[in-house]
Amino acid sequence: MTHDGDSAGFSLRLDDDSGTIHLGGALTIRTVTALRDELFNVDASTVRCFDLSDVTRLDTAGAWALLDFQKDRCADFQSFIGASSEADSLLRTVENALPQPEEPPQQNTTFKAWLDRFGRRVVSGFMFLRALTAYLGIFLHRLARALRHPSEFKFTSLVHHCEEVGLKAVPIVALMAFLIGVVLAFQGSTQLRQFGAEVFVVDLIAISILRELGILLTAIIVAGRTASAFTAAIGSMKMREEIDAMRTLGLDPGMNLFVPRILALLIMLPILGLIANIAGLFGGALMAWIDLGISPAMFTTRLVEGTAVSHVFVGLVKAPVFAMIIGVVGCHAGMQVQSNAESLGRMTSNAVVTAIFAVIVADAVFSIFFAEIDI
Repeated sequence: MTHDGDSAGFSLRLDDDSGTIHLGGALTIRTVTALRDELFNVDASTVRCFDLSDVTRLDTAGAWALLDFQKDRCADFQSFIGASSEADSLLRTVENALPQPEEPPQQNTTFKAWLDRFGRRVVSGFMFLRALTAYLGIFLHRLARALRHPSEFKFTSLVHHCEEVGLKAVPIVALMAFLIGVVLAFQGSTQLRQFGAEVFVVDLIAISILRELGILLTAIIVAGRTASAFTAAIGSMKMREEIDAMRTLGLDPGMNLFVPRILALLIMLPILGLIANIAGLFGGALMAWIDLGISPAMFTTRLVEGTAVSHVFVGLVKAPVFAMIIGVVGCHAGMQVQSNAESLGRMTSNAVVTAIFAVIVADAVFSIFFAEIDI
């Protein structure tokens, strides 16, 4: 069988008896497309070897075309014959440079292997908690130093971060809390109307928002905005080696980067929680007025008479803890960023997930604690 490629600058002939493809002429980048087309028409199951005796020129493109055909389609291929020393060396070089398929690692499913993986994850979790505790210690130490030496504290940076984490978050926090109040009032009225207890929707809204949802959802929103912002800002500085430059200049990253950010959260999160409580109560009152006919005056009276101040205390006392968690997680994740963009994206995502998860766990612990002490 003959496949004529002379018009393309090379010749190709298949000897069906021996399974040899005889090639001649120039196998270069100029002819590689035509060569691949000719090879595609060859019955690869009969090919055993390539005869390169008549090849006058071979470059990496031609070598790649031959090796690609041989590896992908020739199951019984044996060898290249008649190649010059230069062509043989080029074929070996190109073959070594071809990407090798990666075999998926073998997953050991024995109980011992599972126990090993579980143990490693547990140790990794404890190491992560220890690292977060260390960063919390750095913050508290630098804060105490700033109180002893106020000249070292960056007040301008604190004001800037208060604006970023607090003032700019007011619209989204207020809107979220308002809508939560509306949903609680609507759903609560639907259920309580069955029992003729519509007036208790005020208690439902007040206790749910003041005690749990107001500060919890505010902390989740702030965790999404602020933990990612802290990680991205500090991580970008780490990538550009600005933190190393700060240390070289005698500037402490803990004092200049961690303290203003975490302290801004400690100041602003309780304020955002109060705003969320007010917006949530307003949304609930509005929906109760529209859906149940409970006037604002009646809503206010029921709110004052039926809601203890302890509910407000229970909600707001969580804010500093949530703020500390979000700030420490964000700063720690930023310092773990390596010198590539992929690491920055991964750590930013991890910071948000970790901060939200930790806030929810802390809220659950608070709920159990206050239930045990009957508050």
